[in-house]
Amino acid sequence: MSFVIGAGASDSAPAAGGDEAAAAAPAPSDAVRKAWVAVRWVDYLALALFVSGLGFLAVLWPQGSQDRRTRRILAASWAAGLVATLAGAGLQGAYGAMGPLGDALKVSTYTDLLNGEVGVVLACRALIWVLAAVVLAALMQGGQRAARSPGWRVGAAVVGLGLLRTTGIAGHNSEGSNPGWGAMADLVHLLGVSLWLGGLVFLLLGVLPRRRPAELSAAVSGYSTLAGVCVAAIAVAGAVLAWQVVGSFSALFDTDYGQLLLSKLAVLAAVLLIAQGSRSWVRTRLDIAVLLRGDRATVRPFVYSWRSRDSSSSSLPRRVCWSRPPPAADRCPTPYHPFLSKENHPYEH
Repeated sequence: MSFVIGAGASDSAPAAGGDEAAAAAPAPSDAVRKAWVAVRWVDYLALALFVSGLGFLAVLWPQGSQDRRTRRILAASWAAGLVATLAGAGLQGAYGAMGPLGDALKVSTYTDLLNGEVGVVLACRALIWVLAAVVLAALMQGGQRAARSPGWRVGAAVVGLGLLRTTGIAGHNSEGSNPGWGAMADLVHLLGVSLWLGGLVFLLLGVLPRRRPAELSAAVSGYSTLAGVCVAAIAVAGAVLAWQVVGSFSALFDTDYGQLLLSKLAVLAAVLLIAQGSRSWVRTRLDIAVLLRGDRATVRPFVYSWRSRDSSSSSLPRRVCWSRPPPAADRCPTPYHPFLSKENHPYEH
């Protein structure tokens, strides 16, 4: 009897100790996880605004380099991107070490993180943000002349591509049998999303509030073409990434990631249908806005219409001003429009 009791005690003791050890095992801090997610969202938004702002000013709207609102958006996005990258590195190190939120501020956390591949990538990303300050300073000082110069455009392109590449270098694009194709598709995907959504912000907050007909004519029609190209690029790159990660058609329905992709496709299709329906309304509104010299009451509903129009792959008219060169740098001759009679049209007298 004593032998049986002793054996039972010895068998049960390790089991209890194992349960206590499992209960005492460290777990990732929920506060660190939430802070890390929030910082990553700020990082993505800052990246999209900064990269799209550089591209928008270089290609579509060099005059915007003198606009105070546009300058503030670029400066704020740069500062937010640098701070988010540095804070995200500390939070990622604290999360990986399963430490509390205060560990994100310790030097040892950054030192340990730099010993791995992820830390090296984040360090490169932070250095690129520092180099981006040089590009931004040159734009602030040179204005429109800098935005039109080939040297500044090359520097802005290098900085933008470097930021985009270091963002996705440790993502799911490295999974699968062809990581090279996944890396290229991820870069195109991030670039398309940044130019599409970030460009819309600069269009809404920069170009349209100025209500200058010549800028409306060039920037709005140019962005329409750019948005169409970006949507096509996002779709192609997304298909490559889906093939890279999912791997089979049946996995689209059997896995959580595949179902998420199908949900994204459904949302994109709905947005495209809504945008197609608003296309004719926006085209007419743009003509009237230019006709009325950018009157506030006309431009404001036109601004709201772009919330659904921006995703359409079809383009607005390339030009809304015809007949003669503009009489001034910021004005455009009144185009012919069916709402005007021949008696009231300035070029039909």
